[in-house]
Amino acid sequence: MSTGSGADSAPAPTTHDSPPDPKPRKSSMFSSLKVRNYRLFFLGQVVSNTGTWMQRIAQDWLVLSLTGSATAVGITTALQFLPMLLFGLYGGVLVDRLPKRRTLLVTQTSMAVTGIALAVLTLSGHVQVWHVYLAAFVVGLATVIDNPARQSFVSEMVGPDQLQNAVSLNSANFQSARLIGPAVAGLMITGVGTGWAFLANGLSFVAPLAGLLLMRDRELYAVERAPRGKGQMREGLRYVAGRPELIWTIVLAGFVSTFGFNFPVYLSAFADDVFHAGAGSYSLFNTLMAVGSLAGALLAARRGTARMRVLVAGAVAFGTMEIVAAFAPSLWLFALLMAPIGMFGMTVNVTANSSIQMATDPSMRGRVMALYMMVFMGGAPLGAPIAGWVTDAYGVRAGLAVGGAITTVAAVTIALVLARVGGLRLSVGWNRGHPHVRFVPREREQLATAA
Repeated sequence: MSTGSGADSAPAPTTHDSPPDPKPRKSSMFSSLKVRNYRLFFLGQVVSNTGTWMQRIAQDWLVLSLTGSATAVGITTALQFLPMLLFGLYGGVLVDRLPKRRTLLVTQTSMAVTGIALAVLTLSGHVQVWHVYLAAFVVGLATVIDNPARQSFVSEMVGPDQLQNAVSLNSANFQSARLIGPAVAGLMITGVGTGWAFLANGLSFVAPLAGLLLMRDRELYAVERAPRGKGQMREGLRYVAGRPELIWTIVLAGFVSTFGFNFPVYLSAFADDVFHAGAGSYSLFNTLMAVGSLAGALLAARRGTARMRVLVAGAVAFGTMEIVAAFAPSLWLFALLMAPIGMFGMTVNVTANSSIQMATDPSMRGRVMALYMMVFMGGAPLGAPIAGWVTDAYGVRAGLAVGGAITTVAAVTIALVLARVGGLRLSVGWNRGHPHVRFVPREREQLATAA
C-alpha cells in the first residue's frame, strides 16, 4: 500500500548509517552525478542514446531506399511501437518481479545483437525490407521491458532525494543525443553507408553494459520485488485508479502527448505549405525544439523537486505557446517559438515522470511506469491521424491551434479536479507588484459556531 508521497517508501542503501533527510534539498544541476552507480549509468546512456538515434535515421533511410515508399517507413515505426501498446502493462509486471539491473543486461544485449545483425545483413548486401521490419519489432519487444526497467531503476541508484535531478538529466541526455545522433548518422550514411551506422549502434551498447556490470550492489537502494502471482496487472491498474495524484498526472500526460506532440504533422506542413521554405526550415524547427527541450531538462534538474503546480503550469504554457505559434506571421518568429515550446514540453515530461515515481511504492513502480509510458508513447500515434484530418480540412494553423487549445483546457480542468479532491481553492492576488496565482487550503466556515 502507498505510504504517501512515495519518497519515504524507498529505504536508504545499506552503506548509509542514517535515514535520508525528509526535508527536500535544493540540488545543483548535476548533483545526482555524484552517485557512482548513476554516473556509470549516465555515461553509458550518453553513448547508447547517440547510437539509438543513429539507427533510427539509418533504419528509415534504408527502408526508403529498399522500397521507395513512405508507407513502408511508417510501417517500420509502427512495428517498433506496437509491442509497447500491446504488452506494455505485462512488461511492467515482469519488471516489478525481476531484479532490474540483471533485466537491463538482458534487454540491452538483445538490442545490441539486433543492431549488429542488421549491420551484417546490410554490409553483406543481403538485407531485405522484412529484415528491417523484424528488427524493429524485436527492438519494440525489448523496449516493453527495458523502458519501465530503466525508468524505475533510476530510483534504486540515486534514492528519493536525487530522483528529480536524475530523471531530468536522463532527459537532457536523450535530447543531447537527439541533436548529435542524426547529424553523425547523416555523415556516416553518405560517407560509408547505412550498414556502418547499424554497426555503430550495436557496438554503442558496450558502454551501458559495462556501466551496469561495474555497479556496486551494496550502494543500490534496496527495493522489495513483487512476488509472482495472479492478477498483478489488474492490481497495478487498481493501484493507479485509487490515487488521484497518479491517475490525473497520467491523464494529463496523455492529453499533452495525443494532442500537443504531433510535430511531425505540423512542422513539415508549416515549412512547406505555409512558409514555402523547404526541408532546411523543417530541420531548423526540429533543431530549435531539441535545444529548447535540452534547456527544459536542465532547468528541471536545477529545481530538484517535482510539484503538481509545475506540471500544470508547464502544460498550460506549452498549449498556450502552440496557439501563439499557430498564428505566427513569419518564419523566423515561428522558428524562435519552437525553443520555448520544446522547453515547456520537456518540463511536462520530466515533472510527470519524476512525480509519478516519487508517489509510487517501489513494488508497484514497474507497472505504474509501464502504464505511464504506454499512455505517453502511444498518444502521438493515436493523435497524429486526428491532427492530420484537422490540418487537411481546416489548414495547419487551425490544426496546431486546436492541439494547443485542447492541451491548455485539459491542464486547467485537471488542476481544478485535483484542487477539489485535495480541498484547495484558487487564490489570486498581488505580491510585490506581480500577479500571484496559487491553490491554498479552503477556509472552513465558522459562522455557525461564532454565535
